[in-house]
Amino acid sequence: MDSDFHGIDPLQRRTSKGISLPVVIGKNVWFGSRVIVQKGVCIGENSIIASQAVVTRSIPPNCVAGGNPAKIIRYINEGKN
Repeated sequence: MDSDFHGIDPLQRRTSKGISLPVVIGKNVWFGSRVIVQKGVCIGENSIIASQAVVTRSIPPNCVAGGNPAKIIRYINEGKN
């Protein structure tokens, strides 16, 4: 989701739209099950996000990330195993 849908000020929660920021997902990104991606995050192409990760910061291309909050676990070498 790219928005909180409401502000945090108790007097304006019902009327405020909250902050909205784009979520950008590159080509060939693979998500495990139940991943949460917060607003304003970019995930680089060819990356893999592990199951149940909470992505709070942008992830560069060609890497594996996981955890809460998600951290880079390793980089993927293109064409090398």
